[in-house]
Amino acid sequence: MFDFGIDNYRPRWLNGRFAVEAAHGRRLRALIGRPMTRVRLVRDVQDDEWFSDCPVLFDFTGEQVEINHQKFDDLSITWNTVDPHQPVRWADFDLQWRHDRRPELHALQDQVLEDVQLLEWTGDDMAQGAVAVSFCFPRGRLTIANALDENELTLGPPGVHYRRHSLR
Repeated sequence: MFDFGIDNYRPRWLNGRFAVEAAHGRRLRALIGRPMTRVRLVRDVQDDEWFSDCPVLFDFTGEQVEINHQKFDDLSITWNTVDPHQPVRWADFDLQWRHDRRPELHALQDQVLEDVQLLEWTGDDMAQGAVAVSFCFPRGRLTIANALDENELTLGPPGVHYRRHSLR
């Protein structure tokens, strides 16, 4: 199993909303009411840009949820397994964990999570049924979705091709 060059990271790939909710719904729901203290991304040091193939770490006051996408509909959610102080080893790249400095993500820091939604892609294509995870805050929303074999972060409401399933 590929560990993305991250010590102790063992992705557990799931497909479909029911599988994701059965495996992680309770723990995701338990994040509601907690502030998001940090988002960490793997950055390519040379290009100084997000390396979107690696998991994204969301810290909710000490509870770290690690979310990653691959292929068209694979979603992995793991909990408290990645140490962002350890190196990321990936051939031909100089990668490291960084607390993301994008202003739109920084604006969500310390806001209390109001809801977690599983978003189900309803488009008429190969990604139909793919699941994104959306964190809803008083002054914003952050969604991590599958961007065809890598992660995508978006702020704001989900597009029209997503069916929302609240875990609240």
